Amino acid sequence: MEFVLDEAFSSRDFEDSAHTFIQRCLYHINRMKLFWYDDLNNYSNENSKFLFEVRSLIENKWSAWEDEQIKAEKLDSKNVIKALCERADEDLNPEPSIEGRFIRDNISETGYRMYLAIASLDGLVEASQLSRVLGGASSEVQLMLTKILWEEYGAGKIDRKHSSHFAAMLEELELDSTPEAYLDIVPWEVLANINHSFLLSEQKRKFLRYVGGLLFIEVSVPASFQNIKLAGERLGLSGGATSYWDIHIKEDIRHGQWMLNDVALPLIDKYEDDAWEIVMGYDQQKFFSERAASSIVATIRKSEKDPAFFQEKIGSFI
Repeated sequence: MEFVLDEAFSSRDFEDSAHTFIQRCLYHINRMKLFWYDDLNNYSNENSKFLFEVRSLIENKWSAWEDEQIKAEKLDSKNVIKALCERADEDLNPEPSIEGRFIRDNISETGYRMYLAIASLDGLVEASQLSRVLGGASSEVQLMLTKILWEEYGAGKIDRKHSSHFAAMLEELELDSTPEAYLDIVPWEVLANINHSFLLSEQKRKFLRYVGGLLFIEVSVPASFQNIKLAGERLGLSGGATSYWDIHIKEDIRHGQWMLNDVALPLIDKYEDDAWEIVMGYDQQKFFSERAASSIVATIRKSEKDPAFFQEKIGSFI
């Protein structure tokens, strides 16, 4: 493990294979923090000292490496408010990225299916990490985060739960809607994005960074999902194959406002000296999300150019 970590984080010319191995190891450990309604024996090692040491070893080196990828400036509270408002305004209606334009204008049905397969790893258990930060003393912030989770979970109705809409999209396109069915094709950058959410939600000292990251997600999702929705419409797919995007485009504009006004701003007042960490979390999540999006598009391009690649990675599951 030490060799792989050195290969991944000590060299500028790192190998993707090293990152893939590391992120898969970390994901398999992290997933045991959630309950999957499967064989109970799968959780026999959830308190394993060995797994704890492996996770700590990876996270310590990986998180330090990731923190170096962005510049985190210790802003005062007034500048934190200004910085977050400016970022939210920009990311609510951004100029389409290269990846966004490709998805909107050029992605084929094969690519659309590949996109769903990769995104299903997170989409079928959506908002699970948010549940990890809701316990503790009562506050208006806690209640608003719970309200967001409640909407993500369909107000207690399975057919309205967002992950149910994702499963319906997969089934509409004859893809496997079993959670983790396509884990083997998920790029390491996407796994890193998921593992980063686990890291922040499990370490309460990093709560402000988690809030900043969630703020970016809720603010940016409507624009990014609009591209994939338009792609589905261009391809002539049914409403069932795009319903998940519709739900988020409508709800996450409101969620973004809640996250800014009713979560981030009150926390800035309460933690004036540490509020800059919310901006750090926002910027870091943007970096993670953009990197993951680039890796997904690269995989899609490969699947569209090489039908055998698509058949090998997805066809066996259909």
